[in-house]
Amino acid sequence: MSLKRITFFILLIIIADQVLKIYIKTSFTLQESVVIFSWFQLLFVENDGMAWGTKLSDLIPFISERSAKLILTWFRIFALAGIGYWLYTAVKNRQSSILIIALMLIFAGAFGNIIDSVFYSVIFSDSFPQTATIFPSEGGYDSLFYGKVVDMLHFPIWKGYLPDWVPFVGGDYFTFFEPVFNLADIAISTGVGMLIVFNRKAFSAH
Repeated sequence: MSLKRITFFILLIIIADQVLKIYIKTSFTLQESVVIFSWFQLLFVENDGMAWGTKLSDLIPFISERSAKLILTWFRIFALAGIGYWLYTAVKNRQSSILIIALMLIFAGAFGNIIDSVFYSVIFSDSFPQTATIFPSEGGYDSLFYGKVVDMLHFPIWKGYLPDWVPFVGGDYFTFFEPVFNLADIAISTGVGMLIVFNRKAFSAH
């Protein structure tokens, strides 16, 4: 794949991700949902941390939440730069198409979420108790680099009480699939999955 084609697909993923996020952010209040099917709904949540909502301050208790947020955002930016360089060299060296596509998806997804983390705090107002406005006259809900990632895709495919014989969680109410995510997360997960499943082909010489 050429760099022009890869750039086109990266921009396509980022634009689709951001259009959906902006629509959700300006149309829903926090935790508001719309049921599309019994197994799929749009549920507006904001993620201030890492995967599954985990915060760096949860893992390192002596760091304040704001410091942890800033560290995480800058780590994402440096990681994105590294992935971008890896993708560029993979294309220039004509490495496996699987590797290139996987890196392209990971880069595009990471870029989409970084836009939220860096800029959303200054271009949007709060999403509760009202819907957010974009570029509010009074300013955003926080400073640059302190934005929250917008998630909205929720697939509660099955809900119910687990059998009592299930270890540790038997008898508990359980939802599959509980996490809420976005298009950028799908791109990242797909890219990582490709590297795991097609590991040999991705890293083969040719």
